[in-house]
Amino acid sequence: MSAPSYLKTTQGELKYVRWNDVELENLNPLLDRQMVVGEGMMLARVLLKKGCVVPEHSHHNEQITYILEGALKFEIDGREITVGAGEVLCIPPHMPHKATALEDTVDLDVFSPPRADWLGKTDDYLRRK
Repeated sequence: MSAPSYLKTTQGELKYVRWNDVELENLNPLLDRQMVVGEGMMLARVLLKKGCVVPEHSHHNEQITYILEGALKFEIDGREITVGAGEVLCIPPHMPHKATALEDTVDLDVFSPPRADWLGKTDDYLRRK
């Protein structure tokens, strides 16, 4: 397995990354994540075990969630929305939301701009045991 490739250009840094080479960060017994960060956006691979609850929170980042496997039930804007494999949810900035894993789930989250709290590891709401 080779290491990620990087190439500096005048337009920024080109990255070629394999998920197997990205650090897997354990946030709590039911939640792990990996992150790849560009200049203006972030891609996170989030692994949630059945029953994992992401407490209600909001952020100034626009978020797009794409479920690869499993299902998440979101509580958002006064309603419940279940997002399953192959489905996408777009969450506008500053909109409070909560998610519960209905089964073991793998999702890809795209944030713009990148989440400073995740990068700085100040996301205590996810680190509760």
